[in-house]
Parts: sequence; structure tokens; C-alpha cells
Amino acid sequence: MKARFNEINSTEELDELFRQSNENPVALFKHSLTCPISAGVYQEISNADADINLIIIQHSRSVSSALADKTSIRHESPQAIVIKDGKPVYHASHYDVTASDVEESLKS
Repeated sequence: MKARFNEINSTEELDELFRQSNENPVALFKHSLTCPISAGVYQEISNADADINLIIIQHSRSVSSALADKTSIRHESPQAIVIKDGKPVYHASHYDVTASDVEESLKS
């Protein structure tokens, strides 16, 4: 596992990540502990050589909802979103999420 996960538990932490995205792109991953698809995609995203901000749906539903509101991207799980300058520059869900796509989005 290359990814460095940081679990996000509050909307304040999410707001800070949106501020940080003005300096560098930020990757977020919504993960469900009870979904077998999410478990498989978690393994895929674990291969990204990147900092991944993890939103566990069962722990932080309000953060997940806030992310959907801020990006206007409908909630799905699993779901990866990369934000830059406060706006989404990449998003994918389910088996469309790949470590290489997230890495590439963070570089651009």
C-alpha cells in the first residue's frame, strides 16, 4: 500500500482541504465499510502514491453530504474526487476509480 490515508471527520477539516486546494490539488475518497465494491476499490486506491483524504460514510455522513454540496457531484460510494482551486477536476465512482487516474489528476 502506497497511499497515505488521512481520515476526515468534520466539515471544518473538509473546509480546510478546500482552502489547501488553492495551493495543491487534494484527493478525497468516499468509502463504505459495508460495501464489497467499496472494499475492492479501496484496495485499488491504496496503490496510489498520494495523500488520500478518506471519508468513511458510516463515520462521517455529514462530511460526505457537505462534499456533495460543495462540488455539486451526486454522492456515490465508493467515489474519488480531486479538487483544485476549490473545484473538482476529477471524479469517478465504483470501478471507474483507478489509482493512476487519481495520481494523474493530482499532477495536472
